[in-house]
Amino acid sequence: MEKNVLTREGYNKLEEELEYLKATKRKEVSERIKQALAFGDLSENSEYDEAKNEQSLVESRILEIESLLKNARVVDDREIDTDSIYIGCKVVVRDTDKNKNFEYKIVGTSEASPTEGKISSDSPIGSSLLNKREGEKVRVHTPGGIRNFEVLEIFK
Repeated sequence: MEKNVLTREGYNKLEEELEYLKATKRKEVSERIKQALAFGDLSENSEYDEAKNEQSLVESRILEIESLLKNARVVDDREIDTDSIYIGCKVVVRDTDKNKNFEYKIVGTSEASPTEGKISSDSPIGSSLLNKREGEKVRVHTPGGIRNFEVLEIFK
């Protein structure tokens, strides 16, 4: 299986979520199942069905996170060279068509959160920015059309 590249922050966040799911959420769902069983007839017990569905989702997420962590390669901050863009870097780019600046953090796929400014190194913009240096211009084919960027700044 291919290694999942994560920043230290992303790795720690997944570990915290896993701990919460195992230590807290599992117990909460188990308690909901016990309460629903107390209602009796399971054939028309929507509380029981909902709790069992939630239990399935929680267990699936636990397995997913365990797999991500097991197959993770954590990018060490010392590996990050701000001479060019790499996973873990923050970048400021200018959309030269809209004359607007954007700040992104380049992260692995499982950490991506565009609303938080974290874009995947596998996304059209993220992959196009990899290995670029300050001052370089990039033409990116996105689902919304072609966008043109100039790399203004690279930092940790």
